[in-house]
Amino acid sequence: MSLDKGTMLNAIRLVAFDVDGVLTDGRLYYGADGESQKVFHVRDGVALKVLPDVGIEVAVVSAKDSPALRARLNDLGVKHAFLGCHDKLQRMQTLAGELALAPHQVAFVGDDLVDLEVMRWCGCGLAPADAYSLVQERADQVLPVKGGQGVARCVADLILKAQGLYEQAYTLAADAHFERQRDPSS
Repeated sequence: MSLDKGTMLNAIRLVAFDVDGVLTDGRLYYGADGESQKVFHVRDGVALKVLPDVGIEVAVVSAKDSPALRARLNDLGVKHAFLGCHDKLQRMQTLAGELALAPHQVAFVGDDLVDLEVMRWCGCGLAPADAYSLVQERADQVLPVKGGQGVARCVADLILKAQGLYEQAYTLAADAHFERQRDPSS
């Protein structure tokens, strides 16, 4: 299904991302001590920082939790990180309530069956190009990139362009201060 950009993306004030299969390629690397590595795309980091800079909240919601994921989200200053979360719908409904947002103002990016419920609830459900087939069928839009290959940046670009914030956002991102360490609690 294709997005009606004039309504769906224009209303978005919060975008939430699953991790494995969205911000990563979905592969899990296990060492003798358990899961030890995750690979993130640098372009996604720009997206997760630039969206809040122009007033669009960002959340990361994952059933998994790991030191690598926590370190990455902390480096990016992600305020709304819900790791080890097994009820994504309830978590997103609570967050939307705390931010005084209606479902149509929320976008969720997911790749597997566990994401479908929250994708149906929110105003805009997006899926990477390699998401599970049923998720692709039910998403409002399937993105042209695979998980771990810049999904968050692709989503950010869609939203920023729809809201007329693209030039402003990337002018901010080009500034030398953009790469500063961000405090998630601010």
